[in-house]
Parts: sequence; C-alpha cells; structure tokens
Amino acid sequence: MMEVESQLFDCNKCAFKTISCHYIGDDEFEIIRQLSVQLQFEKGETIVKQGSKSTHLIFLHKGILKFTYHNQSGKNFIMTIVAGPKLLGGANLFFKNTNIFSLVAIEKCDICLIDERAFKNTLVKHGNYLLILFEKTIEMFQSSIFNFISLAHQQVNGRIADILIYLSEEVYKNQGYEFTLSRKEIAEFAACSHENVITTLSKLNKEGTITLVGKKIIINDLNKLKEISKRS
Repeated sequence: MMEVESQLFDCNKCAFKTISCHYIGDDEFEIIRQLSVQLQFEKGETIVKQGSKSTHLIFLHKGILKFTYHNQSGKNFIMTIVAGPKLLGGANLFFKNTNIFSLVAIEKCDICLIDERAFKNTLVKHGNYLLILFEKTIEMFQSSIFNFISLAHQQVNGRIADILIYLSEEVYKNQGYEFTLSRKEIAEFAACSHENVITTLSKLNKEGTITLVGKKIIINDLNKLKEISKRS
C-alpha cells in the first residue's frame, strides 16, 4: 500500500462527487472530502481484511479487486469481482461494525477511504442520497447473488462460462481481455478445482469458442458461451 502526498485523482472530476453533489451541497461534500484519504494498492495487496473493524467506506476510483470470503473450514471463495469506479462497503454501513469480506487488489488500485462517521452525518440529513447509494451497493452485490445461484444449479462448464461472460461484460468491458486473475482465482470464483478450470478453458479454446494467447482471452462466440451457461 502506498499513500501519496499528491492526489492520485482529482476529487472535482471524481464519479463519487458527481453522484453525491446531485443530492448534497458542495460544502457538505467538502467535509467528507477533507476526512478522506487516497491510497494506492498493488496487485495482491489486501485492502480490507475480513473480520476487521469497519471504519470507512471505500471508493474504488480505478483498478479491479475481488471480494473474498474465508470460511471456518479454511476454504477461500471469491464472492464477486468489481472494476472502478465503484463505491464499496455500503453493506457494512448500518448493520455491521466488522467487515464481512476481504477486499484484495487484482491489479493496481487507486482507492479513496471515506470516513464513515462524516458520511453517516450527511446521510441522515438527505434521504434521497441514502437511497441512491444503497441502490448502487445492491447493484454491485447482485453479481455475487447470481454467482451463488450459478454454483447451486450449474455444472463446472456452466459456471466457468458464466464467469467468462461476467468478466467480459462487467469487469473488462471487452470480448478480448487480458486475465489479471490467475487460474487459481477463477477456480475460487467458480468453486471448482484448478484442474477443472484448465480443462474447461482448454476445451473451449479447442472448440474455437474462445482463443487463449498467453494471459489474453478472446471470446469468439459469446452466444455459444451463453448456451453453455444455460444448459450446463
């Protein structure tokens, strides 16, 4: 983790300010901004640890990170993967004083830590602001819910197809993208073995549904992936 003396990004051009100032005054946002800290995390660094005290909301300005959950049996699961810009941490705001998940950088991430106390003081005065932020938080967790539905009802091929589609449409925003996830992380996301991931990707590559070149993947037939997702 690196804290920088100069700003990583301009708060005046930040998506969080753009959303916020539709509902609160510039002076109110300035109080929140003054109590916020900009940090940069490298790939693999833990941004928030599961079980630690929740003191801040997190605005992911740039980068990709994963929500992970470590169960009592020692298994690690990836709940969802998100790309910036995105407001994170709303699930803890009023209901928990500890972090439910760990947040880990998949690639370099520019983060803003937003003081929860200052944020809550503003929210209680502006009901519409509270509602829109919860709406955006719920949208983010929809992917985690849909992933669990996939795990419960699909075979491995279908789960991995779902993940490739999700990464293309929601994270990398492209049908050709370079994996910043390892095969092990894909396995944790799909709740299957590392070997299952390698076998399924190799099969999809051989069939021409995708093309693998090193860490890069190109989805050649998105409709075929969606068919695999539905029937597997």
